Amino acid sequence: MLKSKKFWINLLGATTALILLGSILAAGIGIYILTTYGRELPDYHQLADYEPPVVSRIYAGDGSLLAEYARQKRLFVPISAIPPKLIQAYLSAEDKNFYTHGGIDYLGLMRAVLVNIKNSLSDRRPVGASTITQQVAKNFLLSGVISYERKIKEAILAYRIERAFSKDKILELYLNEIYLGAGSYGVAAASLYYFNKALDELALEEMAYLAALPKAPNNYHPVRNYEAAVGRRNWVLNRMAEEGYITEEEARAAKAKPLVIQKPQKTNIFKAEYFTEEVRRELKSLYGDKELYGGGLFVRTTLSPRLQAIAERELKKGLIAYDRRHGYKGPLRRLGASDDWLAELNKMEVSLGMDSWQLAVVREVTKTEASILTRDGTLGVIPLEEVKWARRWLKGEYLGPKIKAVTEVLTPGDVIIVEPVRSDAGRDKKDENAPFGTYGLRQIPEINGAIVAMDPHTGRVLAMSGGFDYRLSEYNRATQAMRQPGSAFKPFVYAVALDKGFTPSSLILDAPFVMEQGHGLGKWKPKNSSDKFYGPSTLRLGLEKSRNLMTVRLAQYIKMDGIVDIASRMGINPRLKPMLSMALGAGETTLMRLTAAYGMIVNGGKKITPTLIDKIQDRWGETIFRHDQRPCPNCLAQEWRWQEEPKLPDQRKRVLDEVTAYQLVSMLEGVVQRGTGIRIRALGRPLAGKTGTSNDSFDAWFIGFSPDLVVGVFAGFDTPRSLGRGEEGSSIAVPIFRDFMKAALQDAPPIPFRVPPGYGWSASTPKPDFWLRPGKRIQSSKLSDRGLFPQKMQKFLTD
Repeated sequence: MLKSKKFWINLLGATTALILLGSILAAGIGIYILTTYGRELPDYHQLADYEPPVVSRIYAGDGSLLAEYARQKRLFVPISAIPPKLIQAYLSAEDKNFYTHGGIDYLGLMRAVLVNIKNSLSDRRPVGASTITQQVAKNFLLSGVISYERKIKEAILAYRIERAFSKDKILELYLNEIYLGAGSYGVAAASLYYFNKALDELALEEMAYLAALPKAPNNYHPVRNYEAAVGRRNWVLNRMAEEGYITEEEARAAKAKPLVIQKPQKTNIFKAEYFTEEVRRELKSLYGDKELYGGGLFVRTTLSPRLQAIAERELKKGLIAYDRRHGYKGPLRRLGASDDWLAELNKMEVSLGMDSWQLAVVREVTKTEASILTRDGTLGVIPLEEVKWARRWLKGEYLGPKIKAVTEVLTPGDVIIVEPVRSDAGRDKKDENAPFGTYGLRQIPEINGAIVAMDPHTGRVLAMSGGFDYRLSEYNRATQAMRQPGSAFKPFVYAVALDKGFTPSSLILDAPFVMEQGHGLGKWKPKNSSDKFYGPSTLRLGLEKSRNLMTVRLAQYIKMDGIVDIASRMGINPRLKPMLSMALGAGETTLMRLTAAYGMIVNGGKKITPTLIDKIQDRWGETIFRHDQRPCPNCLAQEWRWQEEPKLPDQRKRVLDEVTAYQLVSMLEGVVQRGTGIRIRALGRPLAGKTGTSNDSFDAWFIGFSPDLVVGVFAGFDTPRSLGRGEEGSSIAVPIFRDFMKAALQDAPPIPFRVPPGYGWSASTPKPDFWLRPGKRIQSSKLSDRGLFPQKMQKFLTD
């Protein structure tokens, strides 16, 4: 008995010693782990200020969606807005003891250790025992590399996170961060992708499926791995029943339902690629990539979808019309007789620029028609009438002979672009099962161009297209192309003259002009486009007919300093060289800048800055950018009551005298009524503007306006070369402007140009051309001394 008692005493002492030794050893290991792995861990406090990356969206002025920018498709949802059943599904599947453990589930950890020992003997992948807190630590603060070192760091961070944040905050971070397949991050994005539902619309079986995904989304794909997906979903439902979140009957009913995936409807995005890309560039420069692709920005732009659609349509139509005038460039490719023509067609990836255009291959050709096969298997014909435009383009800028037979243009095997022009349902068909129709021959124009429509009072860009097709070229010719405006710059030369005392009726001599350039460059001899001289002519007539010699002689008299200053002041070119050739538009600028400068003419001489963005809000709805900076203390009414309309201050800087501005408007209206823009007169409404053609017809322009809309058009080759004999602003740009204005102003009443206060005339008073500037007319003797017009013409300027 005594021996037995002594044995138990010794055993107890040994056990106590072992426990004490083990505790000391465990404490030592713990201290070692904490000192070794606990150093240089990421600061977990950053989770308190964590803002998950969410989608930034760009909208048009009417609310239409233009673009979405994100590296991860995520919608952030606070924990209070997540359905309790969905939370319970995740807890059942991922961490049933989440609300009771301190960051580490020790029982689960021991089970994982035993399983991993077993797996190591069979070369299986080790399993984890990560709690939701540990997954938050891994996803936010650590890499995804599988190692015991990472697991130790994960556990340390989980312990610290649990003591810094509430359980609900940790769960909120987890449910908004986890990857659930198909590029979806967080439960809200996954709910939309798989079921096209908001979280509060999900059925029980759908919630269970979402909770089945975190382990391995690709292994439980609802289509490719349907059986596995259903099995994993049902396992989650069983776990929910075991934990008492749902009844056995609810679990049975949910498991009996099929896994039905309903993909979200395609987002309706209004395409305005050149405009949207310009906005993206501006956002990137303002806020950087991180904020653009994850900051959840709400951007309201100035775009008018109606005007944008008109602008793109008319620009393409005008470029195609020019291209057709200059002949056919040949097929895209020629297929051999042994090729599988339909297969070869479908291999080709060519952006055609027009939705109605499609690729086709020529099957047979006769004199009167060609039979074709389109890439979708449709049979059709191209009649002779539809290829008559396709004359060859010869050297020397001449068209070849007229087309009298289709065989002169097309041969079998030609890969071409076609467009349906009508359906011929009653024709005989070689293949009775195939549709049949009549097509026209088309080609992608080599020429390119741009169009900008702007509010002249605010600078808001209402429409912009920077080329024929964004998929063919992302180069934006409205904002990036620096080209010579030619005669489109002349109104600013005339503006300086008007400011110096000239009037629209002042006479300038249109006669030969020769100037020694110096430095061995020889003589500079500008000429009119007609190669003729017209003698003394008024400023008004000189601008209407775009007379170069008058403009050069005028610029020489008023000096280039004033012209350089106005080009800088109105944003056309801040570094214009003080050379006479610049008065004829030899300096470079962009379409956007020049259009804005014309806007300053029609708005009465006030400075405007082109803008594509009205305002920007952050993810919390706070406005962080607003284009209109005018103060308006009475705009936000504090109570529902009648109040007077707020009066906003005009903060625009004056860059042009208002009388000078109106004189220019009147003179530019004459360009449309009697001058180089006369094709626009047919619209029968107040419009004004100026054509521009650079030297050797490299660039064609027309910038024009109504009282409340200014529009600029540019056309030219990307690698500058001549547009051809007889091609200029009036033949290329004017028709585009005219057709745009016809559609854009179709439902608007004609509005006359506004006259500055105090400068009007009564209806019974005749309006001489120089009435606008009383008392400031220049002395005619000064003009004759400078050779602007002969002495005998002075009587036309007598007071």
